[in-house]
Amino acid sequence: RIGYLAQEAPHGVKTPFETVLEADLERAALMIESETSEDPDRLGDVYERLIAIDAYTAPARAAQILLGLGFDEDMQARTLDSFSGGWKMRVALAALLFSQPDLLLLDEPSNHLDLEAVMWLEDFLKGYKATIVVVSHERDFLNNVVDHILHLQGGKITLYPGGYDAFERQRAERLAQIEAARANQAVQREKLQEYIAKNSARASTAKQAQSRQKMLSKMQPIAESYNDPTLSFGFPNPTELRPPLITLDMATVGYADVPILKRLNMRLDPDDRVALLGRNGNGKTTLARLLAAQLTPMDGEMSSSGKMKVGYFTQYQVEELDPTDSPIEHMSHLMKGATPAAVRAQLGRFGFSGDKATTRVGKLSGGERARLALALITRDAPHLLILDEPTNHLDVDAREALVQALNAYTGAVVLVSHDRHMLELTADRLVLVDDGTAKEFDGSLDDYIAFVLKGDGGKGDAASKADKKAGKKAAAEAKSNDAALRKALREIEEQTAKFTKERNALDRAMVDPATAEPRFSRMSMGDLSKRRAEVHAKLEASEAKWLEASEALEGVEA
Repeated sequence: RIGYLAQEAPHGVKTPFETVLEADLERAALMIESETSEDPDRLGDVYERLIAIDAYTAPARAAQILLGLGFDEDMQARTLDSFSGGWKMRVALAALLFSQPDLLLLDEPSNHLDLEAVMWLEDFLKGYKATIVVVSHERDFLNNVVDHILHLQGGKITLYPGGYDAFERQRAERLAQIEAARANQAVQREKLQEYIAKNSARASTAKQAQSRQKMLSKMQPIAESYNDPTLSFGFPNPTELRPPLITLDMATVGYADVPILKRLNMRLDPDDRVALLGRNGNGKTTLARLLAAQLTPMDGEMSSSGKMKVGYFTQYQVEELDPTDSPIEHMSHLMKGATPAAVRAQLGRFGFSGDKATTRVGKLSGGERARLALALITRDAPHLLILDEPTNHLDVDAREALVQALNAYTGAVVLVSHDRHMLELTADRLVLVDDGTAKEFDGSLDDYIAFVLKGDGGKGDAASKADKKAGKKAAAEAKSNDAALRKALREIEEQTAKFTKERNALDRAMVDPATAEPRFSRMSMGDLSKRRAEVHAKLEASEAKWLEASEALEGVEA
């Protein structure tokens, strides 16, 4: 049996638990037959098979897989249609893992996961008994999960034993050997050609020259080794500012008058490197938006340097780029009054030089569009970079280039990422967003991962007890906001429906202008495309707000 993660997310009124349980088709069929068959002999075979496939432990296994991917008991009982696209893809992944195929094919399985779910998935796959083939751009994930690397290049496949680090080392050695062999062959060819040139005309040596000519003609040229072009980019360094850049004092932040995070106490200095940890839905994006001044505190104090510039990257900005514009057009729109040389210089920092700077965004790869988004947000040399999942569209080499760029950057960095390798190499402060607040995590990233795998969500014993007490208090406070939270959810759902309707209308207008609604009928294709990008961005933001508010409501009802 071959299992492949479909790109289309499941939907409907079934729950995640029901969807996962039904993924084992054999079990589902046998369970029905066990209740309907009247043949004693057949029933005996059915029960024997059910025992052989551990059918009676299936509900517990399904619940455990969903829990590992971030679904608590209440979330497992909700309908699929109440979840965002990313969470629906988690359900699809859970169903695939539960079905236990003989060949498990995974294409970028971590893209919709947070760090905690990635850690669980690694642990699960390490114990998986069948064959796994995975496409991934995460170095640590590959190091921890696979024992061979298949490298595809130039129409050829090469198998390397070991994880990604071993692959890099062996490939470098192989390329060096190829180059050495090519150099040696070039020397041999030169010597043969020199001998042939000197001795072909002499009767006494003509026979030997002919022999050398045959040797030369039979010498198969060693193909030039192909090495991927080195990618590098850099962030412009900011002017110096006196610390602190930002101070939070007992701040509260949320949406539509409903608090998501409370009692926030935090200080950011110009040289800080902060990683925000915690499961999706806990409020990492809410905190990032507060620090980026996209949200204002509902209560408490937030002060920031008046001269501070902020560059804020979200994974949705890649989708907001106008596919009909080039990188140089995007940058020129934002760098008003800048000289063409200055515009090209900023693009050049991120690998957009020559023809790449004038190529339409629609023809760029996902990684190139992500680099363009990074170039756009750093055009003013910000003092603070806030990066929310910047690696989703980047391959391994681009991620390494991003790590180097961040480490060379002299400003402050706040990072949300499920890429452990990046966090390990760039962050020197860990902040755990959990239980309705954010606190410094006392330990290393390895400590945090150990806590996550232990099942305590990243807390030590003492911290866990303290957080449970604080969590009860937070839940009691949140219950008083239950009505307001439900109202906020309804308003967000109405906004989401409105944006979805407009986006669908724009899609129809772009496909067949004759069927366009009156409000879109006179718009050019370029204007329709720009409007769709704007609406899509609003829809993504609305879905993010819905997720945060939904998770807050679950915390109240838990």
